[in-house]
Parts: sequence; C-alpha cells; structure tokens
Amino acid sequence: MVRDESIYGKILYQDETHKFVWLGADPEIKAGVVQTNQYLINDKGRGILLDPGGIHLFSRVVAAASRYISLEKIDTIIFSHQDPDVSSGIALWLGVTPSIIYISQLWMRFLPHFGIIDEHRIKGIEVSDKKLSLPSGSSMIFLPAHFMHSLGNYSVYDERSKILFSGDIGAAVFKPGEEYLFVEDFDKHISLMKPFHSRYMVANKVCRKWVDTVSKFDIQMIAPQHGAIFRGEDVNRFLNWLSELPCGVDNLEEIYG
Repeated sequence: MVRDESIYGKILYQDETHKFVWLGADPEIKAGVVQTNQYLINDKGRGILLDPGGIHLFSRVVAAASRYISLEKIDTIIFSHQDPDVSSGIALWLGVTPSIIYISQLWMRFLPHFGIIDEHRIKGIEVSDKKLSLPSGSSMIFLPAHFMHSLGNYSVYDERSKILFSGDIGAAVFKPGEEYLFVEDFDKHISLMKPFHSRYMVANKVCRKWVDTVSKFDIQMIAPQHGAIFRGEDVNRFLNWLSELPCGVDNLEEIYG
C-alpha cells in the first residue's frame, strides 16, 4: 500500500550524481479527489520537479522535496500539460524557487489564470532544444504525447535513470486506501486504467504513435502522474496493451449512447 510508504517519498534510482525520487503519497486523500504523483530529479545538486501538483498539495510536496534538495536549487519545473492537478500550484512554486517552467507553447497563455506574475520564467517546449542538458552530462528528453489527452502534452525521458515520466499516460484510478506504488499484478491493474484511457485518450491512432515514439528508448520504469509505476516486464506489457486499446473517437457510438 502507498500509505505504508513514507509520506516523504522513495528513491526510484540513485547513483553517485543522480537521483530520481517519487515524492510520497497524500496521507489525507479523500473519495472523489484524484490521487497524484510528484517526482523530483536531483542531478549533481540541480533540482527538477515533474508535475508538482495543485495548490492543496503544495506544503506536503515542499516538505518532501526539501528532504532531497534545497528549494533554491530547484531551477526547473516541467508540466506535462495544463490541468489544475498538474499546474495550479505554479505561482507558489515560482515564489519559493528560482525555477524556469517548461510547458507546451499551446498552454503558456493559460497559466496566468493560475496567478502567474512573471511570465518571463515560462518557456514553451516546442521552441526549446527539446531536451534539457544536465550537469552530469546526461539529458532529459521531451517526447511529444499530443492528444493523450491534452492537445499539447509531453512525456519526459530521463537518460540517466532510464525512467520515462509519462504524465497522464498510464494513469490508474484507485479507491481511497487501496493505492500501491508499483504495479505487481498487471492483469488486475488493467481494470484501474481502462476506464480513464478509453474515454480520455483521443484515439488508438495517437496511442500507437506515442508507443512507437517512446519505444525507441531503453525504458526501465514508466512513472505516471496518477496510479502506480511500471517496471521490468510490466513496461512492455503496458506499451503493448495501450497500443491495442480502442479509445476516444474509436468509441464514439458507445460514448454518445
């Protein structure tokens, strides 16, 4: 159970210069509130946050991240897309860190609605170098995931740890108190993923495109923003399952009834 893990997180990968950290579970998640995962990368003292979450999670995520790095060392925040569970805490994070925010160019004009004052600290992924070079010499690579489910959506591959941060792709919806950190029974886990993916992802065509894109990389884990982390053989099990899943407009007649 995730609730048995420390609320301050778990190191998913670590070497002499690089850590990839899951930043713990919300101990007060309530029925009807979507469970979310936040992640921190510490590369030779440089901090990068991945989808740090909404306003109500801010104090918990700050406390968790501070165990692994000083806030003033967090200089980059990456948002996979624009949803409030991803980015509504943006103004608070800009206030306590010197971070530059990366998000799809398509969503930059929406972020001021979350209270942003200094828009010069926001960069569109499409006009960046499509990757971030890290002090250790490795990179984080932005991989397009458009229409899954956002029209401006990105996954991020960490070359050093070989972990793919997938955002909403791979999301599972738990009942409160039944969360777990790693997928252990993939066939059972499908029932927690299928309703979300079938409705929110636009079409199987885009799922297959994303799978083809990410499959070019050596992926040891897939870390989604909701649900549990895939590792080992479950990485390929998930990619194969997703590539065959009818979703979105494929199910239009069923959706309209």
